Amino acid sequence: MNKLPDVDVLSYISETRKNFEKELENYVNDLKCPSLIKDAMLYSLKAGGKRLRPILMIATVEAFGIASKRAFAVASALEMIHTYSLIHDDLPAMDDDDMRRGNPTNHKVFGEANAILAGDALNTLSFEVIASITDPKVTAEMKVELIKELARAAGAEGMVGGQVADLQGEGKQLSLEDLEYIHTHKTGKLLVYAVMAGAILANASPEDKENLRKFAEHLGLAFQIQDDILDIEGDESKIGKPVGSDVQNEKSTYPKLLTLAGAKDKLQYHVSFAQQYLNKCSADTTQLNNLTEYVMNRDH
Repeated sequence: MNKLPDVDVLSYISETRKNFEKELENYVNDLKCPSLIKDAMLYSLKAGGKRLRPILMIATVEAFGIASKRAFAVASALEMIHTYSLIHDDLPAMDDDDMRRGNPTNHKVFGEANAILAGDALNTLSFEVIASITDPKVTAEMKVELIKELARAAGAEGMVGGQVADLQGEGKQLSLEDLEYIHTHKTGKLLVYAVMAGAILANASPEDKENLRKFAEHLGLAFQIQDDILDIEGDESKIGKPVGSDVQNEKSTYPKLLTLAGAKDKLQYHVSFAQQYLNKCSADTTQLNNLTEYVMNRDH
């Protein structure tokens, strides 16, 4: 059995999330637009979640000795992209889900048309947020790179491409290679972006950026494998969905392809490599290491 997450890392996650979420909501609250679309955007944006991606970005910036505040705008933009993808994912044309994180999905509350528009609005707002950063340490060149990389991570070569492959794979027996493609793109690309955006904001060296990229790629797969494991032996009240739902929905998962024991070995494999690449960085990666352990040991 995995050990429980360290109390210090849970405290770090809680405190970082609290500080970051204040700024995240302000970007939408400040919009001059119909109240209906603002309410729909905030409904999903405030629905909670682990906020792992923004926390990883903030921890990466801090690893280079820079205050967390520098990452808040880009972290907010990333969470907007992530939230828009969840709103659209839940729509009848895609996963057709009625509940998300214990609450009715966006389209169940605001209707399909407004849910689509809320997702569109969050998507476009994310790029405006990055372009509007006023911190003089964040140069125009950095903003262009941050916007370009976010568009790539969220688009056809990233999250959207992974979603398409996931839809095409429904009801089919996927190979391990097919499964890793889906997860590397559907969820992994935005997680990699979180770490790389932190490195860009910190003016990290090319060597550090490459090691951080490899770290994040392994961490993204570890995150998904732990999700699959929790679907088998997790606590339903904590993971927010019925245990065994992946099996019931005939989804290809790591335990299904590798057995539960094999999935746990694969999890350890990716965590080990993630930590090896972290240890090659010149920054203080203590908190990133703690977050890696959290991903492996989390119970939801």
